[in-house]
Amino acid sequence: MNKHREERRQVLRGVAAVAGSALGWSAAHPQPDSREIRIGQSAVLSGPLAPSVLSLVKGQELAIDEVNRAGGIGGRKLRFISMDDGYDPKRAVENTISLIEKEKVVALTGFTSTSCVAAALPVLSDKKVPMIGAYGGSTSLRTKFNPYFFTMGASYRDELVQMIRTLVSARRTQLGVVYQDHPFGHMMLPVVEEVAREQGATLVDRQPLDNAGSNAVASAHALGMAKPQAVLLLAFGPSIIGFIKASRSYVGAPIYALSIANAKPVIAALGDDARGIAFTQTVPYPWRQTSPLTREFAAVMQRANVEIDYDHFLGYVQTRVLIEGLKRAAASGRGLGSESIIAGMEAIGRFDMGGFPLNFGPQRHHGSSFVDLTIVGPHGRYIR
Repeated sequence: MNKHREERRQVLRGVAAVAGSALGWSAAHPQPDSREIRIGQSAVLSGPLAPSVLSLVKGQELAIDEVNRAGGIGGRKLRFISMDDGYDPKRAVENTISLIEKEKVVALTGFTSTSCVAAALPVLSDKKVPMIGAYGGSTSLRTKFNPYFFTMGASYRDELVQMIRTLVSARRTQLGVVYQDHPFGHMMLPVVEEVAREQGATLVDRQPLDNAGSNAVASAHALGMAKPQAVLLLAFGPSIIGFIKASRSYVGAPIYALSIANAKPVIAALGDDARGIAFTQTVPYPWRQTSPLTREFAAVMQRANVEIDYDHFLGYVQTRVLIEGLKRAAASGRGLGSESIIAGMEAIGRFDMGGFPLNFGPQRHHGSSFVDLTIVGPHGRYIR
């Protein structure tokens, strides 16, 4: 009898192993908890650019904590898994494959560089897993429709249009450009040239700025020789600190920067030198609690004992949009697979998320063109 029991156990173990293999499981890659909805991210969590990202990630986590506190989605809690790619596209691809195959995520979100997103997109198409939201407004990533890729923020082109249009209306048409001397900055140069032509502005000089900021003084000095009426800053991270400080001496013109440069550690490091810098923003002003979205965010930040800022708010808003799509997918009764999540995002349509307008659809995966313009006032506070 004991022999029969042992034979039966062996048969059952064999059946389980075959079933596990058919479903893509193994001892090394166990089935994820069915009570969880797993979301994955590859981001710049180390290196000189990491300080610009960590508050975004915290904002994402706060949005996920909020929905989990309310019971999750369809009774299932969200689990957020973030991996460091160090701004390396190769590592981003490796992380993407690991998140999909090992961690069994149903969607990806919050990738933090154009090059890393571009490298990961073929993996998404191959594995049929959507990316719902990435930081950065690269026009190149929005040109060709991709059924597995959604964004929730305005493009850098949208930001430049708002920036240059404002300057031209103030009769500042002679503009200098400082661009990051790496793929991001090189990608932005033709975009700013095109927008300047369209808006009736002239680019009087273009100066590179390396990632370490070692040529910040030289770039500011050279730009000052061209006597621009305003400076367009197409760079981000610690390198811009030295340039902005040097520009006070050598340029003496107002600086307009993209939202990607608007990191709290950078503003803090600049101190009084930050005063007067204009930043575009791709989310509403978070300190004015006149909408349901900003009121909910303020309550979340108060519970977490964290000061309100744009960095956390951007991460929070992007994740709230993802959650909206997941809720619609769950409500469809089709489960939370690739097709239902894509359909859930597309079903958002024209939707005001408590003060943040969205517009998604079957052929519209880039759901926001919202751009605001702010100026840094005394003590690093933003003025609209």
